[in-house]
Amino acid sequence: MSTIQALKIVLFATFTSWLTTSAQAAAQEDYPLLKGPYMGQQPPGMKAEPFAPGVISKEGWELEGVFAPGMNEFYYTTDSGKDTPIIVKGFRQQEGIWKKFTEFKRKGEITFSPDGNRMHMAAGYKDRRGKDWSKRQSLGPMFDNEEFGIMRLTASASGTYVFDDYKSEVGIRISKFQDGQRQAPVPMNSIVNSGKFTAHPFIAPDESYLIWDSKKEGGYGDSDLYISFMQADGEWGPAINMGANVNSEKWDAYASVTPDGKYMLFNRGIDNSNDNVDIYWVDAAIIETLRASQ
Repeated sequence: MSTIQALKIVLFATFTSWLTTSAQAAAQEDYPLLKGPYMGQQPPGMKAEPFAPGVISKEGWELEGVFAPGMNEFYYTTDSGKDTPIIVKGFRQQEGIWKKFTEFKRKGEITFSPDGNRMHMAAGYKDRRGKDWSKRQSLGPMFDNEEFGIMRLTASASGTYVFDDYKSEVGIRISKFQDGQRQAPVPMNSIVNSGKFTAHPFIAPDESYLIWDSKKEGGYGDSDLYISFMQADGEWGPAINMGANVNSEKWDAYASVTPDGKYMLFNRGIDNSNDNVDIYWVDAAIIETLRASQ
């Protein structure tokens, strides 16, 4: 090997090392040290506040924040700008430190089965495989068809599916799992399906309540979050606006409750065009306050 060839090898190795170090430094700059429960964030009280401001919730479009059962994984969706795909970023807590471990193109809004073994993605899903996930699979023609336009599908512990449908004026549909058989989806009643832009449901694991967003007369402005509680007779109770501690004059939507039942995450538009959307959270004790008020 000539001296020149050896020098080229050394320079290439040095340059490669510099690139690696720079990439690691950039990643560290994007996501500073996140340590402890809830992505290292100080939990909120009974009035909603931004989740991980300046880290996750910042200028731009961040939404659909959701913790996986076990509370050791967190996912959110972001848009890097015009002509770029919408992506999901996943973080995992290891030895108390949160680090990004995956990134993939969004195809359906992320929710989880209560046991944590399935990641629902609209009319598709991924199953957990150790520390990884399977490839996205279809829920089958009952859901994955030309009739429905599913954005978010959420599941209870007993296998009930509740999902929205942007292709029709129905709003939200429900599909129960009874006697070992999946039941055909049917529209929910007018308690849920009233107002405009009714979408993005979240059903409690025990089916004791349902949260969704809709734009209705008497609301706080744009879309608000509503909740309905299951009654003793097995019917859904009235739709309750979740109030000024949750809703604002802006767009409030995409609610989910953390698997430990302690906090509710949702999205809020920061500007009128919703080009800037942040993730907010609030103490889930507000749910019991609303239950007591009905």
